[in-house]
Amino acid sequence: MNIEIKGLSKRYNGGIQALNGVDLVIENGMFGLLGPNGAGKTTLMRILVTLLEASEGSVKIGDLDIRKDRAKIRTMLGYLPQNFSTFSKLKTWEFLDYSARLAGMRDKNERKKSIDRMLEIVGIYEARNRQANKLSGGMKRRLGIAQALIGSPKILIIDEPTTGLDAEERLHFINLMSKMSHNDIIIVFSTHIVGDISSSCNRMAILNEGELVYNGSPDELINQTRGHVWLIQASSNELSAIKDKYPVISSVPTTYGYEVQVVSDKFPGFSGKPVEPNIEHAYVYFLENSLGETWQENLV
Repeated sequence: MNIEIKGLSKRYNGGIQALNGVDLVIENGMFGLLGPNGAGKTTLMRILVTLLEASEGSVKIGDLDIRKDRAKIRTMLGYLPQNFSTFSKLKTWEFLDYSARLAGMRDKNERKKSIDRMLEIVGIYEARNRQANKLSGGMKRRLGIAQALIGSPKILIIDEPTTGLDAEERLHFINLMSKMSHNDIIIVFSTHIVGDISSSCNRMAILNEGELVYNGSPDELINQTRGHVWLIQASSNELSAIKDKYPVISSVPTTYGYEVQVVSDKFPGFSGKPVEPNIEHAYVYFLENSLGETWQENLV
């Protein structure tokens, strides 16, 4: 099974073009979606989960058409929106029980076993009797992940999945998704944490201003960046000039000034050396070279 997107466009009232002619095929496994703020990622995801209708184009999931087979497609989906919320009077386990019933789980004993298993998986079993809306931000995010998984979906759509999670929780989540991706499931997630893509996805896409500007593997994107990433030993006085001239990935204070990582086609002309790129370098370099300065205004 795969998701086949053809000529997908979405215009909102006022003529705002959120998506413009997107063509994309998403297969089993984990698929990462990157792009500056306002690029159209959330709009695309809301169309995939049938919460929005496209203005033009088509989406097919296997043999099902998203316009004609919405009800059947919804039974296959798990969805975690960026702004996840719970009902104020439900306990954590009650909220998951409600989610399980929505997912079509009718047997009470089956639901209880599945709820307990999910609470264990996401690490909030001890909070099962606490009111869901009083959980901490990170625990609410974990509950959101659990409700997306509770019905054993064939397609999992997750918008900014690691928002509110600390480094250990992020790693736990990425490992969980990676393990699930071997079970004949499509997992699509958008993120502003670029490193989450390289550690989990074989395929990825970049959206900008509603258009698909990259579709390939993280490794292919990184390969385009080799020879264009530099580590500069800079004084405090030089740092401002470097920032004015080059896209800066990071600047770390040292005893003698700063260690600054930049992307540039040419040697920057400061005291520096080339370094091996990672996905974050590649993302910034791609946007800088493909899209010019406009992407920086909306970069997450």
